[in-house]
Amino acid sequence: MSINHPLSVLLVGAGGFLGTVARYLVALAFSPASPGFPFATFSVNIAGSFLIGFLSELAVSTTIVSPEARLFLVTGFCGGFTTFSSYMFEGATLARDGELFYFSLYLAGSIVGGFVALYTGIIAAKPWS
Repeated sequence: MSINHPLSVLLVGAGGFLGTVARYLVALAFSPASPGFPFATFSVNIAGSFLIGFLSELAVSTTIVSPEARLFLVTGFCGGFTTFSSYMFEGATLARDGELFYFSLYLAGSIVGGFVALYTGIIAAKPWS
């Protein structure tokens, strides 16, 4: 199936819908416990980075993740689940509010944690590749 096949659009859309709902549920779970620091977005970005690394490695190195599953899971679900735009907005809000410690921790922690999670996902997928 080609990337411009109508089913591809549906796979990405369905995955994106589920990823977005999952992200919303994580936000609800963290909302009462995270004043000051955006733990929900931070957690989603780290988990999403792991998932993208893990699933992409399996898609490239094996037949476990088909091209269709990759569209659904990586492009759709992970694309809807991870929240870079929210990450940037929340970082800017922390900076605007003068919370420079949280601003620095959030931005640096998300970047470093995201890369660590991404490579951990790749390594975790190696036994299947």
